[in-house]
Amino acid sequence: MQFQRGSEELFPSVSSAPYIMSTTANGNDSKKFKGDIRGPGVPSRVIHIRKLPTDISEAEVISLGLPFGDVTNLLMLKAKNQAFLEMNSEEAAQNMVGYYSTLVPIIRHHPVYIQFSNHKELKTDNSPNQERAQAALRALTSSHVDGVVVAPSTVLRVVVENLIYPVTLDALCQIFSKFGTVLRIIVFTKNSQFQALLQYAEGASAQSAKLSLDGQNIYNGCCTLRISFSKLTSLNVKYNNEKSRDFTRPDLPSGDSQPTMEHPGMSAFTPGIISAGPYGGAAHGFPPAFTLQPTMSSHYPGLVPGMPGGLAALSLPGASRLGFPHISAGVSVLLVSNLNPERVTPHCLFILFGVYGDVMRVKILFNKKENALVQMSDCTQAQLAMSHLSGQQLHGKPLRITPSKHTSVQLPREGHEDQGLTKDYSNSPLHRFKKPGSKNYSNIFPPSATLHLSNIPPSVVEDDLKMLFSTSGAMVKAFKFFQKDHKMALIQMGSVEEAIESLIEFHNHDLGENHHLRVSFSKSSI
Repeated sequence: MQFQRGSEELFPSVSSAPYIMSTTANGNDSKKFKGDIRGPGVPSRVIHIRKLPTDISEAEVISLGLPFGDVTNLLMLKAKNQAFLEMNSEEAAQNMVGYYSTLVPIIRHHPVYIQFSNHKELKTDNSPNQERAQAALRALTSSHVDGVVVAPSTVLRVVVENLIYPVTLDALCQIFSKFGTVLRIIVFTKNSQFQALLQYAEGASAQSAKLSLDGQNIYNGCCTLRISFSKLTSLNVKYNNEKSRDFTRPDLPSGDSQPTMEHPGMSAFTPGIISAGPYGGAAHGFPPAFTLQPTMSSHYPGLVPGMPGGLAALSLPGASRLGFPHISAGVSVLLVSNLNPERVTPHCLFILFGVYGDVMRVKILFNKKENALVQMSDCTQAQLAMSHLSGQQLHGKPLRITPSKHTSVQLPREGHEDQGLTKDYSNSPLHRFKKPGSKNYSNIFPPSATLHLSNIPPSVVEDDLKMLFSTSGAMVKAFKFFQKDHKMALIQMGSVEEAIESLIEFHNHDLGENHHLRVSFSKSSI
């Protein structure tokens, strides 16, 4: 599906008409593989993968499925740029399809499309191409399984090199929880390096995390993970706060030096910060206090879309082993689709995307008003915005966000008005990240139902703010001023979607006395 302006490729709608493809990788076999007539909606443990690069390897295709479970079979159709992947269970396949429906994997600058196949299992022949696929399967799955048996420890030592953007304990939890249950974590600075000690419930998880993450970047071109096994066999955590956390002991105090939390150790567990998928096991080790909830309604059990940048921005070489979307260096323009054309404006996209970076320009496409281009100030901010906002509901529709092939958003020529659909915000006073090292970098959180309010003047009381936020028709569930500082407060809305729309409407709202309200997403709940 294409639209004329900018010739940007959108999510293609999946045709329900049957198509024919060859059973072998080179497409020369006379036997034909019947098409996926049922369409992508009916779950199956066989996954159909389309739009693969022509030089794709078997290992790269298998690695798309490995984070979700064991891959039991593979059929490569290189001539068609397609493949079929068979997972060990329907649940693993559901998690995989659900995850990639909100975060489209980008392999060598190409979005790859993943859906259920109408085949319940794969039957493959003994052709040379198929033997190669089977060899790749044996190599990858055996290293996946055999290697974990001999993990020397459940404790990993993590060093973050080239620390340009702040990395928090929460971000590390998000990344490492993909590989199993994290029991305890401590972060500290040693020899001028940011480091962490992290204990898993099982050695298999530690081995898997080390194999997959060692040497990878958390953000494009920086914050490189160096991972080794620790000589320690267990971690002793005394406090649940921003420097240490024991997920098996929610009763631990926060420590004298830390601001008291209402629920010690809970700050990381507001909806969407820690994901329960793709590894279902990541959720099961937590006591009942740590309820993991999706950031949006999902048809896939055990799956939370809305991934923070710390996870989705992993810049893995070539095709990512974990399949996370990756924005190439220099790409700062995003294509945003599935917008509500009746309600979307450049200003609303400027405010929402501005939570994750400084928005330079916004263009709503003239002939396709459900699509827009958003230009961020750099590729890391574009990655953060894409990974936090993909799949989130705006005006009743889930956002679809992919890297754009455009390098910048063009302004209309002088005298050519476009009904105010293109706006230049490069000199906006509302940019949150103008100052280098701004503390706003360490306060980037996924959309949540609870909003953080600041810059509140002394004369404004709780009822004023509750009334203001309910004028848009949204429900205010709870409100709390910060104990030590009445310039700040938390307000809990009826849903994440209501919170998103409230942030757009009331960020920079004039409260009088020369105070403009600042609104951001909170990691805490009331």
